[in-house]
Amino acid sequence: MGPWAILWMTLWLFCLLPSARAQTKIPLETVKAWADAFGVELYSIVTKYSGSLLLQKKYKDVEPTLKIKEVDGLELVKKFSEQMESMLRRKVEAVERLVEAAEDADLNHEYNSSLEFDYYNSLLINDKDENDNYVELGDEFILEPNEHFNNLLVNTTYSDIQLPTNVYNKDPDILNGVYMSEALNPIFVDNFERDPTLTWQYFGSSTGFFRLYPGIKWLPDENGVISFDCRNRGWYIQAATSPKDIVIIVDVSGSMKGLRMTIAKHTITTILDTLGENDFVNIIAYNDYVHFIEPCFKGILVQADRDNREHFKQLVDELQAKGVGTVNKALTESFKILREFREAGQGGLCNQAIMLITDGAVEDYEAVFEKYNWPDRKVRVFTYLIGREVTFAPNVKWIACNNKGYYTQISTLADVQENVMEYLHVLSRPMVINHDHDIIWTEAYMDSALPQSEELFASQAQSLLLMTTVAMPVFSKKNETRSHGILLGVVGSDVPLRELLKLAPRYKLGVHGYAFLNTNNGYILSHPDLRPLYKEGKKLKPKPNYNSVDLSEVEWEDRDEILRTAMINGETGYLSMDVKVPVDKGKRVLFLTNDYFFTDISGTPFSLGVVLSRGHGEYILLGNTSVEEGLHDLLQPDLSLANEWIYCITDIDPDHRKLSQLEAVIRFLTGEEPDLECDEELVQEVLFDAVVTAPMEAYWTTLALNMSVETDTGVEMAFLGTRAGLMRNALYVGSEKISNRKFLTQKDKESIFTMDHFPLWYRRAAEHPPGSFIYSIVSEDDSEGSGLPKVVTVSTAVSVSVDGKMGIAAAVGVQIKLELLQRKFWMAMQQPNDSDCSALDGACPLSCQDDILNCFLIDNNGFILVSKRPGETGKFLGAVDGSVMTQLLNMGMFRRVTMYDYQAMCKVPYHHHSGAQPLLSPIYAFLAAVKWLISDFLIFLLEFNMSSFWHSDNLADAKAVFHHSHKHKKHDILQPCDTEYPVFVYEQAIKETNGLIECGDCQKMFVAQQIISSNLLLLVTDAVCDCSVFPPVLLDVKEVKYILPLKCERMRSQKLRRRPDTCHAFHPEENAQDCGGTAEISISPTLLFLPLVLLLR
Repeated sequence: MGPWAILWMTLWLFCLLPSARAQTKIPLETVKAWADAFGVELYSIVTKYSGSLLLQKKYKDVEPTLKIKEVDGLELVKKFSEQMESMLRRKVEAVERLVEAAEDADLNHEYNSSLEFDYYNSLLINDKDENDNYVELGDEFILEPNEHFNNLLVNTTYSDIQLPTNVYNKDPDILNGVYMSEALNPIFVDNFERDPTLTWQYFGSSTGFFRLYPGIKWLPDENGVISFDCRNRGWYIQAATSPKDIVIIVDVSGSMKGLRMTIAKHTITTILDTLGENDFVNIIAYNDYVHFIEPCFKGILVQADRDNREHFKQLVDELQAKGVGTVNKALTESFKILREFREAGQGGLCNQAIMLITDGAVEDYEAVFEKYNWPDRKVRVFTYLIGREVTFAPNVKWIACNNKGYYTQISTLADVQENVMEYLHVLSRPMVINHDHDIIWTEAYMDSALPQSEELFASQAQSLLLMTTVAMPVFSKKNETRSHGILLGVVGSDVPLRELLKLAPRYKLGVHGYAFLNTNNGYILSHPDLRPLYKEGKKLKPKPNYNSVDLSEVEWEDRDEILRTAMINGETGYLSMDVKVPVDKGKRVLFLTNDYFFTDISGTPFSLGVVLSRGHGEYILLGNTSVEEGLHDLLQPDLSLANEWIYCITDIDPDHRKLSQLEAVIRFLTGEEPDLECDEELVQEVLFDAVVTAPMEAYWTTLALNMSVETDTGVEMAFLGTRAGLMRNALYVGSEKISNRKFLTQKDKESIFTMDHFPLWYRRAAEHPPGSFIYSIVSEDDSEGSGLPKVVTVSTAVSVSVDGKMGIAAAVGVQIKLELLQRKFWMAMQQPNDSDCSALDGACPLSCQDDILNCFLIDNNGFILVSKRPGETGKFLGAVDGSVMTQLLNMGMFRRVTMYDYQAMCKVPYHHHSGAQPLLSPIYAFLAAVKWLISDFLIFLLEFNMSSFWHSDNLADAKAVFHHSHKHKKHDILQPCDTEYPVFVYEQAIKETNGLIECGDCQKMFVAQQIISSNLLLLVTDAVCDCSVFPPVLLDVKEVKYILPLKCERMRSQKLRRRPDTCHAFHPEENAQDCGGTAEISISPTLLFLPLVLLLR
C-alpha cells in the first residue's frame, strides 16, 4: 500500500471519529432557568399549603412578649440527678421493708419436715381437672389487666409462687420457705400503696422458689418446661456475693469423653451464667498440656460481661477430650494469674476462686497449694467431680475442704444447676455472718421471662424496654446457724428505666438533646441510640450483648474517652464535642456541636449525662397567655399533644390512667381534676403555642375547601409541631385517600414526638436555614404495601429572635404525593419550541424528555426523587450513575462521611458438611440410615414423657439439651459486630457545577444546579455517552475486620471501671468444714442416651 493510500485511510478513519466521540452540550443557562422556575413553583406550593409564612408571622408578632432563657446544663443535670436519687431511694426503702419482714418471719418459723401447705402455684392457678375441680396448688386466683404492669393479667392483692421444672413443688424445703414467706404479702401491698410507681416486687429463695407480686399466671415454653430459675438471675447473684475473680479449670483428657464431657461443658456454662460485669474470669483446659481456651486471653482475667461470657460458651462447645490429664500445671497457672491480678490491683479485688472440673485427680498436688495458697488461703477452690465413679471422690473433696471451697459430684445433667449454686452459698457466708445488707443495682436488662415480652418488644422504643433491679440479701438471724452463714434468698424490685427518664423531660433538652445513664463499668443503662433488639425473621429478639454496650460505642466521637472516664469516676462536669448524628436509619447525618453535662446519682453505681446541642438547643422559649384564651384553643379538634411526654402524671391514680395527656391537661386547667399533678412550665408553653398556632386551623380549612382539582391534586396533608410537643394537622384529601397512613401515628415513631426524640421532619428542618424546606422521600420499607415510594414529606423550621438569641419555636410542613413533584418537575424541565436559541451554546430547544438527556432531582444526601426511570426513585444516585457521583465527589459538591455502628449484627455463614461425602462409598448410605433410625428413636424417647419411670427434672434437662443440639440452623447466623458505612452530604456553599467525564470513547457532560429554598439539586447529564467504565458508588455497610494481633489487643484491653464499694471475701467465724459431700445419684435412661445423640448429630 502506497503512502497516499495510507493517508487516505487515516483521513477516512478520522472522519468517522467525531460520530463516536460526539458529546451532548448542555447549556448552563438553560439548566439554571429550569432549576429556578421549578424552585419558584415548588416554593409557592409548599408555602401555600403548609402555611409556613403565616405561622412565621404569628410567631414574629409575639416576639415582644417572648423570653428566651438559656439553659444552665450543669444545674439541669444536678436537678435531674437529685430527683432520680429520690425516686430510687423510695425503691430501696421498699426493699428494706421486705428484707426486715422476711428475716423476722424466718426467725419466728420452726422448720417442719412434714408440713402440709397449699399455696398459689403460678403455673397451676385457675387450672381445672376433667371433673371441673381446681387442680392441687391451682385454686382460683383472680387476674385482671393492669396498665401499670404493661396490661398483663395480674392480682394486686396477692403474690404467687413460681418454680422451675426441676424443683419439686411439694419438697419440704420449698413448703417451709413458701409458708414462711407468706409474711411478705401485706408488705408487698403496703409498699405498692405507699409508692404507686413501684413495679414488680419479689423474693427469690435459695431453695429455688420465686415469690412474685403482683401475682401472675406463668406459662411454660414450647417444650412444656419452665426454665426460669431466680437463682440464675443477675440480681440474685450480685446480691448474694461480692465481686469475684474466677479461673475455671476443665479436664479434657481422654477419660472425659462422651456424657462426662457433655456434663462438664454444661457445668462451665452454668458457672458462666452466675457471673456478671463486676466479675472477672478465664478458662483453662488441661490434658497432656495446659491451654487457655481463648489464646488471646492467655495469662489474664477478663471482665465477665455478656460479650465475653457468650464468647467463652462458644469455645467451650468446641472442646474435645483426648490425652492424659495432669492437673498440677493447670492449678499452678491459675494461682499465678490470680496472684498477679491481686498484686497489680486488677480484677474484682475481692473474692478469688478456682473451679476444678474433673473426673478424677491422682497426682500429688499438695505442694502446689503449699506454695501458692497456704496458709492464708486467699483463693478458694471449688471442685466438681464428673461422673458416677467415686474412686477419686476423697481426693477431689480434700482439695476443696483444704482451700475453703466446696465439693460436689455431678452424675447427670440434671444435677448441674443445684450443684453449681453451692459455690454461691459459700461465697455469701462472710456477708451473711456479718449481717451486711448491701444494696445492689444491676446492669440494664430486659425481662423476657414474663408473658407478652414479644408484644412489648414491638410496642415500645427499644432504648426504653430496659430495666434495672435493686436487690438485697436475706439472711437467717438464728444464732444456732450463724457460723454456717445461711442465705435465705434475695429480695428485689424492678425499676423500668423509662420511669427514670421521665424525670428528664424532653422539652427541657431541646430538639436534639437527650439524657442518658451509664454504669460503674462504663456500660449503657439507657441511651436513645441504644438498640438492644434485632430482627430474626419476623421476630424481635434481644442481641446477645445488648446490656454490655459500652458508652464509647454509642458516643464514639469521644475517642480519647474523656467523657467516659469522668462519668465512671462519678465526676460532675462539662464537655463539648462535635458529633455526627445518624438519622433516617443511617441514610442521613446531622452535624452538631453537643455540650455534655454529667454527674453521679448518689447511692447508686450510675452516672447521668444530659446533652444539649449548641445554639438553639440550649434555649427555652417562655411565652405568656391567659388560661382562658389558651384553653379555648386547646379544644380545637386538629390539636394533639405528645402522649409519651409527661404534661400531667396519669399513671399513678387508677382513675387517671385512661386519660390522654391532652385530656389530663384540659381537666387540670378547668379544675375538674384538682388532684392531678402537672408540669406547670410545660403546660404554660403548650397554652402559648396553642394560641399562636390557632389561626392555622382556619387557614388550612379554607384552603381545603377551595382546592382546585386540576392544579392542586397531590397535596395530602399539612402539619406542624412546636417545641412544647403540640401538634396540629389538616387533611386536604379524604382520610381513605392518604398515601402514607402511618405518618403522624404510633406506627411511625420517627414522625411523632416521643420520649426519645423530636420528629425526624422537625429535627432535620431545625438544622436547615429557616424559610428553606427539607424534602424527604419516604423510602419503600416505610410506605404501606410494596412497590415504589409514593410520598414526600416537606418541612421547614419557624424561628424566633429575642435579644440576639435565636430559638426554634416550631416546624411546619406538608406531605405531598411524589406524583405531584414529578408532574411539576417535567413541566419545568423543557424549553418551548419557539425559544430564542441564538445566545445558547448547545442543544436548543431542549427538554428533559429528550433521549439525549437524563434528568434527576436528588436530595442533599444523593437520593433520587425524580428520574425518567420510575424504578430509580428512592435509590442512591451513586448506584444508578457511578461516573457522575464520582465526579461530584471529586469536585467537592458532595463529600463522603464515614460512620460507625458498634451495635451491628453481621451474618456468619452456616457451614454444613459437604453433600458429596455420601457418594464416596455405599457404606455411607447405610450409616446415614442407621443414624436416622437411632436419632429419631431417641427423639421419641426424649419427647415421650415417661415420668413414672424417669425423674421429670432429668427429662426436662435432657430435652432442653437435645433440642438445642438437634435444631438445624438452616439460615445464616447473626452475631454482634462492628461496621462502617458511608453517608454522602451535599456542600451547601456550592450552588452549581458542571463538568466533562472522560469515559473512554466519549465525554459525558453533566450540570448540577441547586433548587432555591430547598435541599434539592437538579442534575442533567448526557444520556448518550456510555460511562459504565466507572464502577457504581454504593452505600454498602462493611464489617470492620480486625487483624489477629489487633483483635487480640482489643479483646484483652481492660477499660476503666469503678469497682463496687463493698467486699466480703472471708470471715474468721465461717465454718470452712462445711465443704460438701456426695450428690444424690439418680439414674435417667434418657441422659444415658444423650452422648450418642450428640455424636450422631
